[in-house]
Amino acid sequence: MMNYVQRLGRSLMLPVAVLPAAAILSGIGYWIDSDQVNPVAVFLNQAGNSIIGNIPILFAIGVALGLAKNKDGSAALSGLVGFLVVTTLLSTDSVALLQGIEVESVNPAFEQIKNVFIGIISGIVASIMYNRFSHVQLPDSLAFFSGKRLVPIMTSVVMMFVSGLLFFIWPVVYNSLVSFGTAISDLGAIGAGLYGFFNRLLIPTGLHHALNSVFWFDVAGIDDIGKFRDGTGIKGITGMYQAGFFPIMMFGLPAAALAMYHTAKTKRRKQAASLLLATAFAAFFTGVTEPLEFSFMFLAPALYVVHAMLTGFSLAIAAFFQWTSGFGFSAGFIDYILSYPLPLANKPYMLIVQGLVFAVIYYFLFRFLIKKLDLKTPGREDDELLEEESVDEIKSDQRFAKMAAQIYDGLGGDTNVASIENCVTRLRVEVRDINNVDEAKIKATGVPGINKVGAKSIHVIVGTNVQFVADEIDKIRK
Repeated sequence: MMNYVQRLGRSLMLPVAVLPAAAILSGIGYWIDSDQVNPVAVFLNQAGNSIIGNIPILFAIGVALGLAKNKDGSAALSGLVGFLVVTTLLSTDSVALLQGIEVESVNPAFEQIKNVFIGIISGIVASIMYNRFSHVQLPDSLAFFSGKRLVPIMTSVVMMFVSGLLFFIWPVVYNSLVSFGTAISDLGAIGAGLYGFFNRLLIPTGLHHALNSVFWFDVAGIDDIGKFRDGTGIKGITGMYQAGFFPIMMFGLPAAALAMYHTAKTKRRKQAASLLLATAFAAFFTGVTEPLEFSFMFLAPALYVVHAMLTGFSLAIAAFFQWTSGFGFSAGFIDYILSYPLPLANKPYMLIVQGLVFAVIYYFLFRFLIKKLDLKTPGREDDELLEEESVDEIKSDQRFAKMAAQIYDGLGGDTNVASIENCVTRLRVEVRDINNVDEAKIKATGVPGINKVGAKSIHVIVGTNVQFVADEIDKIRK
């Protein structure tokens, strides 16, 4: 189970990689003009939001592609198909039609159906359908729909049943969280802490929007964001459900990224640094933390729970001391500066002090837990064990083609290779007869190593250029 969760985490790396740039674009646009009147600001903000606003779709595609056996495009298409089916069937218009009521009377839960949880579920279903049906041959009369063409069809069918279940389950779960949020809203600083904890904990499901609606908007009369912005709240109180996020997003999570970088395996550190630096900067500058959080929440779920707890403590502390600030975009540096002079901002400079303390806590706690529990944060995944040598110096397409041809021949070619896929550094090969594998021929290409991991399974360790070798092998197999 844990191995599958880690595979899920790795499959998110492709869509996660594009998010920091999108967050920075939106942040710059918001920085230029927070009222979004300036055309340049609007252009930049919308360019970034076109990606950030569609994270669920990106995850549906990325998860399907990452978990499918052959990383095939039909799996990615099926992930999108699955997402479109469930979000269309459970849109407010469709639900209103099914229930025979006006759109305005539809349960608010269905307004939040396009979320990360639905995206991930769609991707998982699509990958399962691909792995099960991509090689199925139908009778001649239906032959056109055989194999990979069958995958999106089966995905859409399964997602219809999933939609039927969610039609009853989703509103109950969503409304329960709204009721929970309303109940804890009277608990002062403790309530703020509980909100912060569950806000982060629910990020993978998209249900954090249910809690946000209670505290940030006018569902239960709190309207923390609106009142802070227009100055109609109470100084030291209004903003208590926003302020504690600043120390986490500006300082805590970037420090966690540094800890993950320092604990990454030596040969993976440079690759981990590129991801962690970009996501940490996005968190600090714009307050968009999903790219960084999704980089480890599935690879090391225990660490993510610790992060959620620390977020809760941060909100509780800021609320207890009545250090308040607010945001319109997210709790990053941009909003911190823009909200600093607002009338209801109360000792916002103390959030910087609190943030520096949390940075130290995050860094040392994350570093200790990662090492102590051997958590698989970026750069520490099991599949990323590299030998001393590397073939990273290989650059030319011609060299990749020659290398791929020799490796494939050494594996026994078409007659012996049953399936082949790649992770970040290895070719994972299923062969019909492992005795027909010529290890000497494969090693002659300069690969760092070969591992036999089963009676018919072999891993060829190539290095970080493995994708290019795998692409060339795909050309040979076709």
